Amino acid sequence: MPGTLYLVPTPIGNLGDISRRMAETLEQADFIAAEDTRVTVKLLNHLGLKKPMLTYHRHNTDWGGQAVLDRLLAGEGGALVTDAGTPAISDPGEELVVRCAALGIPVCAIPGPCALVTALAVSGQPTGRFTFEGFLAMNKKNRRAHLDALRGEERTMIFYEAPHKLAATLRDLAEVFGPDRPLTLCRELTKLHEEVRRTTLGEAAAYYQENDPKGEFALVVRGAEPAQEQEATLEDGLALVDKLRGEGLSLRDAVKRISKELELSRNQLYDLAVGK
Repeated sequence: MPGTLYLVPTPIGNLGDISRRMAETLEQADFIAAEDTRVTVKLLNHLGLKKPMLTYHRHNTDWGGQAVLDRLLAGEGGALVTDAGTPAISDPGEELVVRCAALGIPVCAIPGPCALVTALAVSGQPTGRFTFEGFLAMNKKNRRAHLDALRGEERTMIFYEAPHKLAATLRDLAEVFGPDRPLTLCRELTKLHEEVRRTTLGEAAAYYQENDPKGEFALVVRGAEPAQEQEATLEDGLALVDKLRGEGLSLRDAVKRISKELELSRNQLYDLAVGK
């Protein structure tokens, strides 16, 4: 019988955020699959734990993932951790979960720190509906194509960004969504130099054109304003009436249907059709 893969979140900056359940899961695991064992060993030292570790990251998903699967299939229980945050969210752990599901290996997600939820909660932007877009592409063409596809997105959008790409990303965001679009920049969340800056895309682009960004960022961008539906005119109604008449409907029946569908005056539409 295979063991269980536990997805164990790790603090995104403050070690005090680790929960008792997260610590107990790490303690009970037979092994830990870590993005970077040098980072994870610091957390284990903080908890007073020693565990066998192997590496699993975006550069070794094939053989690294197989090493994890082999141990799980042998009956061992494993914990998957990233350097910070929740495994499988904008993370190669996603692929490992898919492979576990295909092999019937149980997967258990432990609730815990996640930068995107933390950023959204503190952003001051609408939180009822949102979309997580992760990291944008390094290539400018691909990055712009991604953003162009989001032009009409009405939900709050959350992006992750590294400091060396921030200025270029903000310029593209301002060009695609407009410089006045509200933005919340969340930098170094939960860490000593945490900063939450509520501004606009244009102001942020200008600021980081002159100032070097430091630390990891989560960008929370307000969605587009809902498109205003235009009221139908009598001319619109007349065109549809003509279409229905061409399909064999009587003038009276066509006017009755279209006036109801478009919420137009039946008498006015009828008079217009008769006087045509």
